[in-house]
Amino acid sequence: MTTAPLPRPDGAASDPSTAWWQQAWVLVLAGGIVMGLALGVRHVQGLFFLPITMDRGWSRETFGLAMAIQNLTWGIAQPFTGMLADRYGSAKVVAAGLACYAAGLYLMIQADTTTSFMLSAGVCIGIGLSGTTFGAVYGALSRLVAPERRSWALGLAGAIGGLAQFVMVPATQELLGRWAWSGALMTLALVMLMALPLARALQEKPQAATRSDADLPLATALREAFAHRGFWLLNLGFLACGFQLAFIATHLPAYLLDRGMRPSEGVTALAIIALTNIFGTYYSGQLGARYRRKHLLAGIYLVRTAAMALFLLLPPSPLGLYAFAAVMGFVWLGTAPLTNGLVSQVFGVRYITTLFGFVFLGHQLGAFLGVWLGSRLFEITKSYDLIWLCALGLGLLAALLHWPIDDRELVRLPKAGAVA
Repeated sequence: MTTAPLPRPDGAASDPSTAWWQQAWVLVLAGGIVMGLALGVRHVQGLFFLPITMDRGWSRETFGLAMAIQNLTWGIAQPFTGMLADRYGSAKVVAAGLACYAAGLYLMIQADTTTSFMLSAGVCIGIGLSGTTFGAVYGALSRLVAPERRSWALGLAGAIGGLAQFVMVPATQELLGRWAWSGALMTLALVMLMALPLARALQEKPQAATRSDADLPLATALREAFAHRGFWLLNLGFLACGFQLAFIATHLPAYLLDRGMRPSEGVTALAIIALTNIFGTYYSGQLGARYRRKHLLAGIYLVRTAAMALFLLLPPSPLGLYAFAAVMGFVWLGTAPLTNGLVSQVFGVRYITTLFGFVFLGHQLGAFLGVWLGSRLFEITKSYDLIWLCALGLGLLAALLHWPIDDRELVRLPKAGAVA
């Protein structure tokens, strides 16, 4: 009795000449680790909030503005790194992103002025994030993995990334305890450089495409997307996602201290978010293969909003905090594979990294506002209450915006003289 050959990531039968690093599980593992390291360092930046501002004598608004610039730079750079990945392949973009990320972490240590801190923590790391997270990794996997396995690959890569984020929280706390914030940042920079070999696994054919979009120029693809109502609704809905996540990840530890809770409880909350995010991201990807993604996205925003409302209404306690963190973590990054899958579902994968980059720009505009307004409003009111209300309102709005999205595949008429 003979057995069928194992499928290759692109859906074709494997052969003995296929390199081990081209197998689907290797692609997903490499992409997940890269994304987990990049998002993990970003996830723990709230732990550096008070140590850096106290050591440098800066206000909370200074640190918050640097993180806001980071998110905005990430969003502005994402479409352009997407174009580079679509043209030259994701591996080169990921490698450059890891190097830029490491440089930004190192330069944060050297920054002794607010301007240099904005450039290192804000601009440099923001560019690094654009080359190491959702756009580049999910874009590569969307092209490398067969369409019927795409939801599995995106969900599993996100789960692996979530596991790396979870490990990053206690690891960073340990580094801060041993070597203070400067030693912790130096270690994280070295870890980013050590991940450079993983970029090779994400090498794809630079212009992989389906028959329907093989000859589609980039300018035409952009015109199609910008004329599509659903594309703009995704942008606006993703803005709420960025606002909520960036505000919570950056300001939650400080908010808890203001409410009389211990620093260790803030660290535990971030760890719980990262842990439950592993399962939430994976199941979001799996559910995206069975149910309409726009309805799943609307549901995620409603769950987030309800969780935040209960957290604010109940008196502060470790149990309430950990329950909030668990629910938020389960719906934390599940929006990313669903949104990426929705873009590829409607517009195809030819320019998936570029198009998702423009959608992600909306996410990062929201992240900029969430981080900066959180700091600014706190300096004015000495309270985070108003920014929490903004997060609640945006969550409800995002749920309403996703429901009417037209998620049918965009039909492109064949060119005259083309062979059917």
